[in-house]
Amino acid sequence: MVRCPPPAAGVAAVLALLAAGLRAQQTIDGCQIFPTSNVWNVPVESLPVAANSATLIAHMQPTNGLHPDFGAALWNGGRIGIPYDSVAAASPGVPIDFATLGWSDESDPGPYPIPADPSIEGEPGDATGDRHVLVLEQGVCKLYETYYTYANGDSAMALNDDWPTVETCAAGAGGWCAASGARFDLSSNALRTDGWTSADAAGLPILPGLARYEEVATGEIRHALRFTVPSTVRAYLWPARHQAGSTNDASYPPMGLRVRLRASVDISGYTGQAKVILVALRRYGMILADNGSPWYVSGAPNRHWSNDALHSLGRLTGADFEVVDTSSLPQPGK
Repeated sequence: MVRCPPPAAGVAAVLALLAAGLRAQQTIDGCQIFPTSNVWNVPVESLPVAANSATLIAHMQPTNGLHPDFGAALWNGGRIGIPYDSVAAASPGVPIDFATLGWSDESDPGPYPIPADPSIEGEPGDATGDRHVLVLEQGVCKLYETYYTYANGDSAMALNDDWPTVETCAAGAGGWCAASGARFDLSSNALRTDGWTSADAAGLPILPGLARYEEVATGEIRHALRFTVPSTVRAYLWPARHQAGSTNDASYPPMGLRVRLRASVDISGYTGQAKVILVALRRYGMILADNGSPWYVSGAPNRHWSNDALHSLGRLTGADFEVVDTSSLPQPGK
């Protein structure tokens, strides 16, 4: 159970957070990334600490350092981070096949406006990981995201078989195969169907949780970030809609968990890009979106990142964070 504030204090805290959230507008190419009231955009610095925070943090490998999983240049031949593309309104859609490699029953069907040469996570290079593709359609402000994405004619290991086999993508000319995919209306707080995945294990969108150089350059990130830990419970909290856990032990974190940098942690020695990120982690925190390496924070690649500044964040560890009790927040879309 999580600790809730007294009713009067809870109402006051929520009103203050929503008022602060009115200025929390992440905009990309003319599209606001979800309403200001959206959970990604609402500050959580004044919400109470969850009663089970210490237990959950203890099961999230708290001695590991914070690791920005994004940066400049290349790593093993691939861009560092999760890239995204922005396409013009009414860009032509192409076929998407989710059945060959993954889960069509939990994916939004195509077509998706994926460009002919999209930015794929891990490329250029030997991109054998998650291979996310994120596409923002301008004008109509729709977001399309896919996981484990391969072009028509490519061969890949199918993820939906008990005994995985190598399959060839036969989506059709210009089409793509992916293990899962989702579409999001960026003007809406609507969530995925309960129990459905997305391009992320938690059934959440990925783009709104990325640290982007363009916003850091303005001096402020005004939204929560996405992060991963190795082990999760078979459960999820709003706004997550899906779990990918390996245990029933409630001491482990569920998908959708919100954490923040503790107010007592001294960040006065940080400057520039690192300081902007840390202020955001204290004010907006992070949302647990997938299983992966411990305390890996997601961002988009950009040649202007300072890898030295990002590496300095590793002086902080999981023990410097606490779990936020978000139960008093309005839960649109639930």
